[in-house]
Amino acid sequence: MKLLLAVALVALAGVQDTTIYTPGDGVSLPQPTKQVKAEYTPEAMQNRIEGKVGLDTVVLADGTVGDVKVVESLDTVYGLDKNAIAAMKQWEFKPGMKGGKAVAVRVHVVINFTLK
Repeated sequence: MKLLLAVALVALAGVQDTTIYTPGDGVSLPQPTKQVKAEYTPEAMQNRIEGKVGLDTVVLADGTVGDVKVVESLDTVYGLDKNAIAAMKQWEFKPGMKGGKAVAVRVHVVINFTLK
């Protein structure tokens, strides 16, 4: 019986809060500490595509980026949406907090593509 209880306690110790919060109601907004600029593809430059990609991004409790989804597409043909996701995955954050504890927070991030 003691062995079963010990195994159960060890299993519970490894369980983490998998809730993904939204900012507000005691949940703070994650703050970027490292931002990576999305690269233009040569084809998108040649076709003079400019605009923004809206990303639904989960910032994990350790400040890294988890799931990223395009919610406002700019370009699925020449690779700008794909490059926006790739850049976003490299960002780092001071995580959002709830009750003094770091938590996963879903945020909206806009990546701009502007030709010079």
